[in-house]
Amino acid sequence: MKMEIRYAEHPKDMLHYNTEKLREHFLFENVFIKDEISLCYTHSDRVVFGGAFPDNKPLRMEGGKDFGSDVFLDRRELGVICIAGEGKISADGTEYKMKKGDGLYIGKGVKDVIFSSENKNNPPKFYLASAPAHTNYPAVFIPIEKANPRKLGEAATVNVRTIYQYVHPAVCKSCQLVMGMTVLEEGSVWNTMPCHTHERRMEVYFYFDIQKGGIVFHMHGQPNETRHIVMNNEQSVISPSWSIHSGVGTGAYTFIWAMAGENQTFDDMDTLVTTELK
Repeated sequence: MKMEIRYAEHPKDMLHYNTEKLREHFLFENVFIKDEISLCYTHSDRVVFGGAFPDNKPLRMEGGKDFGSDVFLDRRELGVICIAGEGKISADGTEYKMKKGDGLYIGKGVKDVIFSSENKNNPPKFYLASAPAHTNYPAVFIPIEKANPRKLGEAATVNVRTIYQYVHPAVCKSCQLVMGMTVLEEGSVWNTMPCHTHERRMEVYFYFDIQKGGIVFHMHGQPNETRHIVMNNEQSVISPSWSIHSGVGTGAYTFIWAMAGENQTFDDMDTLVTTELK
């Protein structure tokens, strides 16, 4: 299991970052490494995120010094969404078969989590997000058909999209993790505009299914000091609580969002008037 650590930044510090520094502090490029669990630990609400890509061998979640425990989920909870392939996840011996679009919530206290492939010609890619947890809630398998859908946007503003809420109070109990997937319709490119902030929660975005040769401009920074980070396919970016949350691509794409912080109220956000942005 490989892991990078990112420390929290004050928004005024970010004003001095050039492109290289912005990417160094907020972008996580190597989400999927074959036959590895690749993670990033951000000190923003102590969220851990990344990918498990089992191909030739099963992969086991591990604890260690960074977590103060030999068991990864000793004081954490975990959300998983399969973004490609066919595989399975074993949680303390209970197996869940997963295909693209399937999700899984695993609660605090589960000691053994193993990711494996079910198809040598189509190995799975599991996107992971984890937050500290105070109590145990049962594991819940969440295929996309059982996720809570919300269709938003208009063709005129090129942001028609369906938000699928997986780890969310409408679907399953969790301590603080909220996680879902947003699918843009063909011809739409904005994932959120007008954009918003929510000082109560940080957020991590993972962009995938970007068309070949395409990119996403992830908007970043405070409303009066915006920056952007260019994202390629299957990359993640950290959006601190003080940053705007928005992005625009060269074509349609899908992204997974994961949040942790003071509450789980999805609509608790401070929407910004577009003309206020600088």
